Amino acid sequence: MDRGTETDAPPGGGAGGDAAGRIPLAVVVVDRGGLVSHWSSGARRLFGAAKSEAIGRPALDLLPVSGALPEDDEITPYGAYAAYDGLGPGLESSLDGRLNYPAAGRARLTVPGRDRVDVLWWAYPLVGPGQERLLVLAADAERLRPDMPDAPDDRTAEAFERIAPGFALHTDFPGAEELARKLPEILPSMSVDDGARIVGQVLELGYPVLEFSQSDRVPVTPDWGVARRTERKARRERAARALAQGLPLPEELAADDEGEDLEYAAVREHLEFLNEVSGKIGTSLDLAQTITEVSRAVVPRFTDVAGTYLREQVVAGEGFPDGVPDTTTLWHRVAVEHTDEPGRWDDVVPVGEAMPFPAHTPFFQCMTSGEPVLVPRISEQAGHAIAAQFEKRDIRPLITGRSMLVVPLKARDVVLGFMILLRHPERPVFNDMDRVTGAELAARAGLVLDNARMYTYQESVAETLQDSMLPHIPRRMAGCDIATRYLPGTLLGRVGGDWFDSVKLPGARTALVVGDVMGHGLNSAAMMGQLRTAVQTMAALDLPPAQLLRSLDDLAQRLGDTYLATCLYAVYDPIGSELHLANAGHIPPVLVRAADGRSGLLDLPTGAPIGVGGVPFESVCVRVEPGDRLVMCTDGLVEVRGEDIGVGLATLCESAAHPAASMDDACDTIIRALNTRGGRKDDVALLMARLGGIAPEDVAEWRLARDPIEVGRARAVVREQLHDWDLARLTDPAELMVSELVTNAVRHAHGRHVQLRLVRGDTLLCEVDDEDQTLPTLLSAECGRGLRVVSTLAREWGASRTSAGKTVWFELSSRRR
Repeated sequence: MDRGTETDAPPGGGAGGDAAGRIPLAVVVVDRGGLVSHWSSGARRLFGAAKSEAIGRPALDLLPVSGALPEDDEITPYGAYAAYDGLGPGLESSLDGRLNYPAAGRARLTVPGRDRVDVLWWAYPLVGPGQERLLVLAADAERLRPDMPDAPDDRTAEAFERIAPGFALHTDFPGAEELARKLPEILPSMSVDDGARIVGQVLELGYPVLEFSQSDRVPVTPDWGVARRTERKARRERAARALAQGLPLPEELAADDEGEDLEYAAVREHLEFLNEVSGKIGTSLDLAQTITEVSRAVVPRFTDVAGTYLREQVVAGEGFPDGVPDTTTLWHRVAVEHTDEPGRWDDVVPVGEAMPFPAHTPFFQCMTSGEPVLVPRISEQAGHAIAAQFEKRDIRPLITGRSMLVVPLKARDVVLGFMILLRHPERPVFNDMDRVTGAELAARAGLVLDNARMYTYQESVAETLQDSMLPHIPRRMAGCDIATRYLPGTLLGRVGGDWFDSVKLPGARTALVVGDVMGHGLNSAAMMGQLRTAVQTMAALDLPPAQLLRSLDDLAQRLGDTYLATCLYAVYDPIGSELHLANAGHIPPVLVRAADGRSGLLDLPTGAPIGVGGVPFESVCVRVEPGDRLVMCTDGLVEVRGEDIGVGLATLCESAAHPAASMDDACDTIIRALNTRGGRKDDVALLMARLGGIAPEDVAEWRLARDPIEVGRARAVVREQLHDWDLARLTDPAELMVSELVTNAVRHAHGRHVQLRLVRGDTLLCEVDDEDQTLPTLLSAECGRGLRVVSTLAREWGASRTSAGKTVWFELSSRRR
């Protein structure tokens, strides 16, 4: 701000001395407590207080708070002070919070070491989450006198009139030409016309431009009556001379002043309406709520009926719509607000309907031109043409005789939608001022809607990304049932680094993983994806839990210093009824015992987070029984700002022990118990496993010698076991595949023995173990034929290394279809 507004130049500065001088501008920001939080160097020069003295002091002690009065019979170059356009309450009303709208005025104060200083000031309330409440701009009125050496000269105004025809600069406010000419230097993308309009707003009406960019149509206060400013200046000069000579004010000048007062009253009424609307819309980034706010903001003060239409892509929260709308573009009616009797519009123009508009309609003209379309009165002929778009529904009684204004909802030069505004026949018709007001209203609404649309789109992209990075875990693994939940964070962006996973391991075992990358956003999500993939790869190598975390920690350090995460890794052996766990800085899991329903946190060595390095990890073995439940989650579920995490962990244990009809119900019970406390911002990953185990009678094992004759024995024992398990229908494919795998192990593996295992469950699992860690492939000459047979017949198959060698396995569906 200082760079653009608080500048000085020597008198006549510029090439050839033609450029007008720059006027120092004081910039002061006041916080909600009435204390000064920003004090520019221009404020130091104008008010005589150093920045160190001003910051933290009450603004009322430093700034002029009362209106200035002219000295006896003083006539300034602007006329009498009473003729100043920015009349209003003193600055004190803005400083103490009594005014919630922009104000401007003139004041006089005494500065140490100087004479009394005449100050022009502007006060703009600030709206937002910060502590800043008021922006005050001030300038030395004496520096703006046309007879001062550094005041703007007439040549500037003449040049400005040549390059900005049709805009009468507010020349009765000296310095306006210079401000308008300098604006493009501050904002290079601004045209001279736009700069002139902005200067006209700020100096003529005392209202600020809140936002301006090259690509957006931003609300700029219209130049109502600006073309008459030169004439008003002449009248004021005549009035000033009359007052100076002690003569009464001519009747025509008094009448003109009364007309001007009415005009300014109308302008201010419209500006106050726009200010009121701006405060009502954009309170949320939810697209549906924003649509409702925009529609309700204009009824009934500005219009009696407001219908809002949006393009299909905007409603769907998709990317920005491309191209100019045409007759095939579908427009969704998203809101209808009115003051008529309830239900009158519901059947004729229901919300949710999508329809195109023909080229001859005012709606099509508005959406293709991007400009408001005004129909002072809808004639019977026009009403019939509009009603033709609504098929068999007769809309003519609702619209004929009403005044209609169609305004586009635009952002970045693309029409997102439009609003149809209708007034009752007994109300005044929409006029040109209403057209401009409607255009500004639509411009502000368009920006708010686009913000909501972009947020909805980004949220959708974030959720899609998060969903794509989370695994789709089977609900049933060997010997256990699994249920999961993921809750995105409430922080903006909704993308986090929490994850869960399960990995099938040899020996009918299952690896269960929950992790949490520190931080939020896309970077954390990307790190999570890398670490999750690494865990899957290492788990497939059948690394023990402590060794897996050690390897993951080494990988994180190689990837960079920013890779920090907590991780809990557990391996469930349903045959041995054991849990092997290791922890890397994660919150401990909860184990719910089926025998008595008691629950508690497992006592595990905490370990350091992944990425810290140099800290050993330890594994713990826990005996479990069929029906026990293991609950693993991230800290976002149990941790709430301002509350001890122990409270959340106790609630987790209590809710996990609550009886439930299903695993999903059990997860929902935990979420309800912990997610209703408020204050949660982090994302949540929850994994629950019911450890059903595998009964000894469902497991059969044989130890085979590395002798070709053992292949026939393997076929025989498999045939017999399947008959005993009443799975005779699987005998032929199972015999063939076992024969191929045992043959490969006998011929090509090392060691003295081959281990064969069958496990009965939802599927029939067959495993062949040997002491050679070389994994077979479909392309290998030695094992290729046998594996192609397995790949063709098996429901699923694979091979993995173990600490003693490798395991090749396959599954067959054991349930009848």
